[in-house]
Amino acid sequence: MFRLNLFPRFILFVVFIISLAGCTYPETTPIAQWRHVDDGAYAADVSTDGTLAVVSGVSNGIKVWRIGEAEPLFNWSHQGGSDNTVGSLHISADNKYVITADREAFALWSLETGEPEGFWRIDEASIRDVAVSNNGNGVLVARSNGHVMYFEPRTERRLEFLGHQEKVNSIDLSPNGKFALTGGNDYIAYLWSTETGQIIHTFTHPTRVTKVVLDDLGRFAFTADSQRKSQIWDVQTGEPVSSLKYISRQKMFTDAVFSEDGKYLLTGSPARQVYLWDIQTGMQQQSWQVAARESSTPPTAVVYGVGFNSDGNIVTESSSGLAEVWQKDE
Repeated sequence: MFRLNLFPRFILFVVFIISLAGCTYPETTPIAQWRHVDDGAYAADVSTDGTLAVVSGVSNGIKVWRIGEAEPLFNWSHQGGSDNTVGSLHISADNKYVITADREAFALWSLETGEPEGFWRIDEASIRDVAVSNNGNGVLVARSNGHVMYFEPRTERRLEFLGHQEKVNSIDLSPNGKFALTGGNDYIAYLWSTETGQIIHTFTHPTRVTKVVLDDLGRFAFTADSQRKSQIWDVQTGEPVSSLKYISRQKMFTDAVFSEDGKYLLTGSPARQVYLWDIQTGMQQQSWQVAARESSTPPTAVVYGVGFNSDGNIVTESSSGLAEVWQKDE
């Protein structure tokens, strides 16, 4: 059993730097670029519509930005001015709430007022990933012991999903909060009901599942493992739609989002690369390379957040501390 305490208590955690060697890619030039944090970022998310970004900075706390504006909307902190250790965060699909988490605690924030609506501490196992539904009604928290908690902050209803046998790496929550997608080191991704805890679909992989994403309109799911299987699924039937096609022996993904028209999947990587994929064929359509983090040797950056803006172009936020906009071909 775990205890959910309604007060914050935080500890520092080690930030692991991903070092990748191998392929080099041609530099690309963004349409626009803004610095959102100094000294790089631990985590970031871009809203589905590409209008907002939330960034956890190495030395700047947590900042909320409207893409294109010169000053942040809000400045947040878990620790009240001490070192920032927030390594997971997520913007709700309706752009009304943000969930932020360090290894031991999570916080729910209103994007309308900029104020926190609650801080909660988890005593058992470290937090691996978080997600929040529309209106902040539901929160999903993955933990290193394989347990996933669905929690409703206003009613305090809690449900524990115990389907995973090993560490959970990635989670997502449908906008209405009724469905969760979770993937872990047990080589499995589950789509399950947050109302009953019952499994709806099981998606198996040959290696550990490292990234899962749900389509906000309830059409698709994306699951990817640590080697070569990166699959788009029909969430209604549980059947595969396509597998992403690439030559490399493995391809890791740090974020993904489905386009509103249902044609494309946009993904970010730990090595600066952003890819646009055709959902029906799995073929790569376009790619971009974000700016490297200035202090990194060799020059690299983790792409933390990706999104489509109203012009149909691409918005990214990375560990370089930069938001960038990229031209998408017609």
